[in-house]
This record gives sequence, structure tokens and C-alpha cells, in this order.
Amino acid sequence: MIDGPYFVLTVLGLLGTAIVAGVFCGFSTFVMKGLASLPPAQGVAAMQAINVSALTPAFMLVFVGTAVLCAVLAVVTFVLWPDEGRVELLLGSVLYLFGCFGVTMVANVPRNDTLAKLDPGTPEAATYWRDYVSRWTTWNHVRAVAAAAAALSYLLALA
Repeated sequence: MIDGPYFVLTVLGLLGTAIVAGVFCGFSTFVMKGLASLPPAQGVAAMQAINVSALTPAFMLVFVGTAVLCAVLAVVTFVLWPDEGRVELLLGSVLYLFGCFGVTMVANVPRNDTLAKLDPGTPEAATYWRDYVSRWTTWNHVRAVAAAAAALSYLLALA
């Protein structure tokens, strides 16, 4: 059984990955559908505002802090090489770091950066918006599933 500070790190990793999974699940299941139902100029403007407001310290602490925590858990697991939970801890860390955080950096953020440069009322923005919603949401599904699977992995490590 995992105990002591290692237990606390694992519980925090579980909570962080679960919270992020919930945020991304919300976007995949209803936020993006709601935005896509708006006229393109309104959808673009709303998503631009969401992307700016997502950079608050509270969300960044959870999102980036969880990535740091997952990296620490992976390193500690390699150093301690525990008899129980080793595979689950490493899998949880990999799922979050690559499937959630990594996908965000290589798939979602570049799309957000492109969207941020567009004037919502232009034909160019309307054209990009259709592609953006589809591709951004597809990659968001990946992030949501990866974060949820990471949380499940950490939970199994504690069991």
C-alpha cells in the first residue's frame, strides 16, 4: 500500500487529473456544441473570450500544477520502484503528461493562437471557425479521455 508523502502526492495527482478531466469533458459534451450553434462571429468571439479567461491563475495552477505533480510522481516511482502500484502510477503520469498536457500544447493551443488573431466578423474567421470547432473538439476528446484514464490509473494505484 502506498503511504506517507507518496500517498499524498498520489491523491493530489488523482484529484488534479480528475478535475482537468471534468473541465475537458464539459467542453466536449456541451460547451463546444453550444458555441458551434451560434453564428460564426459570435462563436469565435465567445471562444476567444474563453481562451483568454482560461489563463487565470486558478486554472493554470490545476492544469500545469497537475502536470508537474505527474512528472514528480513518475520520477519518485522510478526512484522508489514500489512493489505495488508501479505500473498504474507510471501509466497515470504518461497519460496525463502526453495525452492531456502534451496534446494541449501541440494540438489545442496552436488552434487557439490562430483563432485569437482573427477578427470575429470576417469571412476568414467564419471559415476557420468551422474547421476549428471540429478539430479542436476532437483533440479535446483525447485530452478528456487521457485525463480521466490518468485519474483512474492513480485510483487503481491506491487500491
